[in-house]
Amino acid sequence: MKKKNVVLIGMPGAGKSTIGVILAKMLGKDFIDADLVIQKEEGRLLSQIIEEKGPDGFLAVEERVNAGLNPEQAVIATGGSVVYGPKAMEHLGDIGVIVYLRLSYQAVKRRLKDIRGRGVVLREGQTLKDLYEERAGLYEQYAQVIVEEDGLNVEETLEKTLQELELLIE
Repeated sequence: MKKKNVVLIGMPGAGKSTIGVILAKMLGKDFIDADLVIQKEEGRLLSQIIEEKGPDGFLAVEERVNAGLNPEQAVIATGGSVVYGPKAMEHLGDIGVIVYLRLSYQAVKRRLKDIRGRGVVLREGQTLKDLYEERAGLYEQYAQVIVEEDGLNVEETLEKTLQELELLIE
């Protein structure tokens, strides 16, 4: 059965928002940045929510917001930590095709300069490498499509993503 929505998952810096906006234009769909929805609903920045509620509190907010998204025809760019919320991931899988934009650790490290300023959930003492290794398996578990991004520019990533989605979306 074809789905109406496309859900992008992946590490911070993988290009979910960048690819998502252009993909939405190309497919004639709305674009939803789940992080911006969280900020709007909570009335503050992601980094402030993490600071005030702690990592677990933020993840609970993220799961609630993502599990409540119900667009008709959209490309949804999720936050990198969405995969920690099983209810949200089940819901997103029901309403759309989940696409994992996969980057190697080296590529993620090159792209990310200010990880905490981006509102990335890091636990005490956790490194970017730890985070990458912890999430990689979850991204693969939930993905219906995996797009290997290493060595690709934005246009090439878009082209590859569109090819993979061709038979899966309305």
